Amino acid sequence: MSSSINRTINCDALTRLAQAIAIAISATLAGCQTSAQLPDAETAAQPHTITARIKQKPIFLSASQRHQAPQDVWERMREGFQMQDGIDVNPRVEQQRLWFVSNPAFLETAADRGSLYMHYIVERLEERDMPLELALLPVIESAYNPMAYSRANATGLWQFIPSTGRYFNLRQTNLYDGRRDVTASTTAALDYLSRLHDIFNGDWLLALAAYNAGEGTVTRAIERNVRLGLPTDYWNLSLPQETRDYVPKLLALSEVVASPEAYGVNLTPIENKPYFQVVEVNQRVDLSRVAALANIDEDEMYQLNPAFKQRVTTVDGPQRLLIPTAKAQLLTASLSSMKPEELLSLRPTRAVTEQAVAEVTPSQRKSYRVRKGDNLAMIAKANRVSTRDLQLWNKLSGQRLKVGQTLVMQDTRRDSKRTTAVAARNDKRSSVTLAKNDARTTRYKVQKGDSLYIVAKRFNVEMQHLKSWNPRTGKALKPGQTLIVYRDR
Repeated sequence: MSSSINRTINCDALTRLAQAIAIAISATLAGCQTSAQLPDAETAAQPHTITARIKQKPIFLSASQRHQAPQDVWERMREGFQMQDGIDVNPRVEQQRLWFVSNPAFLETAADRGSLYMHYIVERLEERDMPLELALLPVIESAYNPMAYSRANATGLWQFIPSTGRYFNLRQTNLYDGRRDVTASTTAALDYLSRLHDIFNGDWLLALAAYNAGEGTVTRAIERNVRLGLPTDYWNLSLPQETRDYVPKLLALSEVVASPEAYGVNLTPIENKPYFQVVEVNQRVDLSRVAALANIDEDEMYQLNPAFKQRVTTVDGPQRLLIPTAKAQLLTASLSSMKPEELLSLRPTRAVTEQAVAEVTPSQRKSYRVRKGDNLAMIAKANRVSTRDLQLWNKLSGQRLKVGQTLVMQDTRRDSKRTTAVAARNDKRSSVTLAKNDARTTRYKVQKGDSLYIVAKRFNVEMQHLKSWNPRTGKALKPGQTLIVYRDR
């Protein structure tokens, strides 16, 4: 009996001792801020202070503490490189890297041009989680020159040929070329690269090869290797020499950008913030006038908006401009206080008018060779144009034609308000032109009490024609002033 009691006492003492040790260990562990916790039953039995210490919430670093955003676009770009594996040991990449190292001025010049666009392109790539090496692709394609033009009729930063540009909704007219539009062409290029990336099962090297040579060329090269039992990765494909060099160029360039100092290249820092801002204009404006209003260098204005080929926005083009961020607010305020006519100079106005008249697609431009028995009215009817237009377009003063003579035909059947306005101007011009050609000239000295209406009525001519014949004449005539009048024979 006593021995059992002693055993019980000893057991109780040992239990209390074990509990005390457990509490001490728990307190020590909690003081070290570990994540270890006691079982629930024992935790409930501990003093409140110990429990509080055990359940302390972990301290998380804020995003800014974990990673400070780079101040330089080049650094931001390096952090997003995704295609660097195996570059150091690839001889084809090494060959291209040696060229860049031997020609540092090329990259430095392209980088200076690209400083206007790189932040925008890097942001668009990041939004799509695409490799930031692709921000260097315009260096390979165009040396970051938005007006660059190739023998294959490719143009713009991303060098779209006409057909591919149209496929990706890049509008091309005599006045506007979307392939040279910085934002529109960037969207199209990233859409195209993403599509190729999907086609080639997530392989960026094959996607880049297809961007250069076309997806059909790359697909056929893969199929050939499959038939021969050869590897089908980019490095083992039989491709045109330009395409064999294309991907190594981009990879070599990205390596130089990753460590420019190591290769003796001086990359001027590009501030990591938007260089330009989109400003809606909603009217035709002359880029030189806009530059003057916002105190922007005229060349810089055109570098940001190179798609407007006559340096004036168009009715059928995008109604917006890219403006340096620092000047966007000033321009917006200026535009709101100006009349539309104040935003167009005389010379761009003239260019827009002339180009709009001639703006037809190649398929719409056609000619006709005069045959024996033809007359102007017959040819006009067969081609669904007016006799008057035929005379105007071919500078004909009368109806006479010569066999073998080539006549220019212009199909004006286009359903747009702009076309209707152009046609109206054509009619007006043609009537004036014919009046001049088929008339004799009279010089009339303005008398006291004369007006344009009175003079036009006196000579039985249209007042609008009288105005067009005397463009420097104001609404009020002065006695002694000379007017030119074309009268029918």
